Amino acid sequence: MSGAETLLPYLNEKKNGEKPTIIVDSREANSAAKIVKGLIERGVNVKTETLEKGDYILSDQCAVERKTVTDFVYTLTRRYLFEQLFRLKEAYPKALILLEGYLPIIYKFSHIQPAAVWGAMFNLAKNGIALVNTTSYKETVDFLYVAARQEQIVEKRAPTVHPCKKTETLADAQVYFVASLPNVGREKAVAILKTYQTPLNAFINVDDWAKTVYGLGPVTSNRVKEVLSTPYKE
Repeated sequence: MSGAETLLPYLNEKKNGEKPTIIVDSREANSAAKIVKGLIERGVNVKTETLEKGDYILSDQCAVERKTVTDFVYTLTRRYLFEQLFRLKEAYPKALILLEGYLPIIYKFSHIQPAAVWGAMFNLAKNGIALVNTTSYKETVDFLYVAARQEQIVEKRAPTVHPCKKTETLADAQVYFVASLPNVGREKAVAILKTYQTPLNAFINVDDWAKTVYGLGPVTSNRVKEVLSTPYKE
């Protein structure tokens, strides 16, 4: 534990009157006004900016992406979340996602299996992106306040906005393109491209994915084939 051998410095607020600063994405500030209001009431110096990635910047190393549990599940079906968070982690080594809401509600959804949600959480965790669950906006306020104090007051790290890495290379664009397909994601996209070399060749041979790409089964290849071959309808 950097700077301390116990948790006391993280928790002992009375002996240290310093207040942290949190940089909040301007869109998040508009949609989560209660959280911003709660932070200000706790004495946090809130600054709003339009951020490329992340909703709350706590230090030069730590950024938080907040999603409700429902939004998190919905995002899984759209495949946006993983690229968003992987890019956030490239800019902030201690990137994390804060899930706000009652987590067991995932068992109530009919359009996605709970196993898919747990699998997504594991995928994020094994890639170094921590998950924190709060049950209400008040708990979110408390967590952000304590986390910001830990980073800034104890660790002496100032909140800093870093530019996130763009899709700069052709390989980046290819991985991003393939990873956006249903049930694929970044790791499987890389495996597909290593096997077939080009996205076009991979799509032409989508029926063979289950035989040639480790970790891909017929469910994924059939879903991708459906996306690629079904006429677009609004």
